[in-house]
Amino acid sequence: MSLNRRHAVALLALSATMSGLPSAHADQLDDIKKKSELVVGVLGTDEPNSFIDAKTREFVGYEVDLAHALAAKLGVKLKLKQLAVAARIPELQQGRVDLLAASLTHTKEREAVIDFSLTTFVTGQKVMVKKASGITAVPQLSGKKVVTVKGGTQEPNIRKAVPNVDVVTFETGPQAFQALQQGKGLALVNDEVSLLDQFAKLGPLQAQYQILDQNLSVEPLAIGIKKGEAKLKAQVDGVLRELEKSGEADRLFNKWYGPTSKLKFPRRTFKIDSDKVDG
Repeated sequence: MSLNRRHAVALLALSATMSGLPSAHADQLDDIKKKSELVVGVLGTDEPNSFIDAKTREFVGYEVDLAHALAAKLGVKLKLKQLAVAARIPELQQGRVDLLAASLTHTKEREAVIDFSLTTFVTGQKVMVKKASGITAVPQLSGKKVVTVKGGTQEPNIRKAVPNVDVVTFETGPQAFQALQQGKGLALVNDEVSLLDQFAKLGPLQAQYQILDQNLSVEPLAIGIKKGEAKLKAQVDGVLRELEKSGEADRLFNKWYGPTSKLKFPRRTFKIDSDKVDG
């Protein structure tokens, strides 16, 4: 057999083999049901969204409850995978998790690389300082060192508010909070909910700290979904709409954020009904 003919036969054989393979893009929702498991990425360090219960050593929190509701509706087992803030989107894109329930802010910029569910929570970002620093307003941080979480929207938001601020980042919120206490920065930038939780943990030392009034941004949090997975997004949004309609969404908010919780929010000021964001 000549070299050219041998090459042609090889190509035909390869083509026949490949024609029997499944398409390169399988539907993710079908894959989840087939493996009977939903893998959801969580932070596990951001109370009360997702954190480790001291007694059970299991992940609990507002977003963890949302993940349980999604898995129950799909009729599959839930597997939670702890992620660093900066690793959230790469882990989703590379298929290592099916969804992100990880204090993820929905932004127009991120829409270019992933999809988002309906907004599940709305918060803002603020600044905590030691009173001894003399800082009473955000603009006073000009030229000063602040600490925050790596890979989130906190750093770009404080840089937008104070262009020449010096930012030092840490892998987790608790690490950044500890850095503030150790004097590694004059201020801590984080979501208001996280700051309120951290402030509560100061106990008697609360008198030495304050959270500044100014909101750096409005942060709509949502579940992250791999780009182009329309069926999975429709399923996720459907479950969230059911939670809102049944009153379960309000119950979950009150459980983790409401008047009888540690954070004592007086009421829920948003509804789970839209995936649109400004800017």
